[in-house]
Amino acid sequence: MKMNLNEFEVRVLGCLVEKELATPEYYPLTLNALTAACNQKSNRDPVLSMEEADVVRALDSLRGRGFARQSAEGVRAMKYCHCLTEKLLLEPPDLAVLAELLLRGPQTVGELRGRAERMRPFADLAAVEKVLHDLMERDVPLVTRLPRQPGRKENRFTHLFSGEPPVAAEEPTPAPEAARRQVMAENERLDRLEAEVTSLREEVAALRQMVAEFRAQFE
Repeated sequence: MKMNLNEFEVRVLGCLVEKELATPEYYPLTLNALTAACNQKSNRDPVLSMEEADVVRALDSLRGRGFARQSAEGVRAMKYCHCLTEKLLLEPPDLAVLAELLLRGPQTVGELRGRAERMRPFADLAAVEKVLHDLMERDVPLVTRLPRQPGRKENRFTHLFSGEPPVAAEEPTPAPEAARRQVMAENERLDRLEAEVTSLREEVAALRQMVAEFRAQFE
């Protein structure tokens, strides 16, 4: 099963799952409603600007993969729904977590619990962790844990519908402030002076030893 969805396909799939769980009375979705959901400014990261043609192309690709289909409902306008429940044997808690990851990208357990509340309540963080564990341990994993970012206490999780996430580059070390550069330069200068003094002392001690040995020859 290919899991290399592009940005528009991920957004369309996430919206179909979200609307089924959050507003089932308006699901399946017409093309117009689905486009509006894709361009929604709340609960989306990043915010996209998709045309209906973009949504149609994404739907066609998802239908080819078996992730979405045209609904039998609706005579006046065609409607669309996802097929993840049947194709991947997912339960509502799984779908709620995946929807959040599809719509907002990598998130921590706490973020997922709070944001998925509108689709599926979770009793506690352990309940979300169990869902994530199950999604990661499938024969074809749907979720992965990302390496912990510098300065962060918690790991984030991301979906694998777009393939393995790229390895994040290390954050560049910020340039030191002007005052710190001045102090560093002064410290380096002092270190050099101390090294030179130590070297001169060793040379003087060696010369004294040579003079003492020379005098000893005439005594």
